[in-house]
Amino acid sequence: MDGNHIVRTVMLSLKVNSEVYARLKEVEEEYKQILEDAIDYGLRNNINSFTKLKAGIYRQERAKHHSLPSHYIYTACEDASARLKSYLKRRKQGKAYTDKPEIRNVSVHLDDHLWKFSLSEVRIVTRKGWVSLKPFFTKLFWRYYNDGWALASESSFKLCKGNVVKLYLVFKRPLPKPFEAKGYIPVDLNEDNVSVLLDGKPLLVETSVKKITLGYAYKRKRISEGRSTKDRVVRRALKSLKERFKKLDIRRKLAKLIVTEALREGKGIILEDLPKNTPEKMVQDIKDKQLRDRIYKSAFASLKNAIVEKAKEFGVPVLLVNPAYTSSVCPIHECKIIYPPDGSSAPRVGVCERGRERWHRDVVALYNLLKKAGNVSPMPLGSKESHDPLTVRLGEWLRAKSLHLTLNVSPMPLGSKESHDPLTVRLGEWLRAKSLHLTLNVNKMMGMTV
Repeated sequence: MDGNHIVRTVMLSLKVNSEVYARLKEVEEEYKQILEDAIDYGLRNNINSFTKLKAGIYRQERAKHHSLPSHYIYTACEDASARLKSYLKRRKQGKAYTDKPEIRNVSVHLDDHLWKFSLSEVRIVTRKGWVSLKPFFTKLFWRYYNDGWALASESSFKLCKGNVVKLYLVFKRPLPKPFEAKGYIPVDLNEDNVSVLLDGKPLLVETSVKKITLGYAYKRKRISEGRSTKDRVVRRALKSLKERFKKLDIRRKLAKLIVTEALREGKGIILEDLPKNTPEKMVQDIKDKQLRDRIYKSAFASLKNAIVEKAKEFGVPVLLVNPAYTSSVCPIHECKIIYPPDGSSAPRVGVCERGRERWHRDVVALYNLLKKAGNVSPMPLGSKESHDPLTVRLGEWLRAKSLHLTLNVSPMPLGSKESHDPLTVRLGEWLRAKSLHLTLNVNKMMGMTV
């Protein structure tokens, strides 16, 4: 997603004959050489700009690859510029472990001079002229193609074994203008669940990230136990694990559920404004290796970014607030909540030291997020809440002097069972749901677990 457009990539897998594959292989090899030369030139001269890279190496590369269309030099310089910027950023953060960017995989970038697209064929220019590829379109392609998405002028291809060419098509659509929110839905991100306040009812949506992380950690240990990770069989077995993709699938589906719910109600979303390097700061004082690994792989920032990007796609406004003390302060009395130590029967349920009402850690965070956003109506004892107009832009979520409430949420009564025993929806029950409201059972809203 760039500044003004939503960007989606669709991969088409194309089977070609040996002659076409060989001609594309020549292009790939020369493209890789140009890419390596551009990266070396950029590091020697401390340059990562596309225009400066192109100006510095074009004549030299044009003489070396005179039979290759010149626009491959342009696209290789763009590729090198992106790799250099990423590498220099990581080196500045102390996360680069090589002297220069390693080129492990090459996808040949194409601009509008290097390829032509039609529904009957895809043409790519090579050293010896154009080659034709017969595409087989997927359902995802037709979904974007028929829904008003514009096919971008750039694309890329990658060569695989078995004379297979993977073609990456890019679709773009302008970002919609965010609508004026009638209210806000607070969303609190945790390791193993995401808590949401829907119509005044706290809802815990389990993600099972803890279980997935520990399960794959045990799998990796079992695979590599007593064997070197450089062993070919071990390396293949480790590579076949799908932890990253499983978590990515959960994050994307959950983000779409939350944004769809906000869009349906005409509301915005409140999220914690997580600082940079959040996992590193969270594990500073933690000695347990397993717990440190779990926190690192919880991907709080990735889930936040997934929700923000999906909200931009649908024009849903997002409000980011300071996450400090959202789970440890009572939203009614503004005093500390006392939680029992880990190992007790209910370590996530605490008691307000002044009012003595019970609070679930993930539920109190929702009301504190609303409070930090300047919302005064949906919190318990609604007539007594504080309101700070400097921390919220009222025009984004509240219509001034409206004849009806724009935020249709019932306040949670003091001491309600739902304040410490919220409804829980398990991973298997929401993963394929079309709406979070479909997971709610009205007869079980008084604290029973689904």
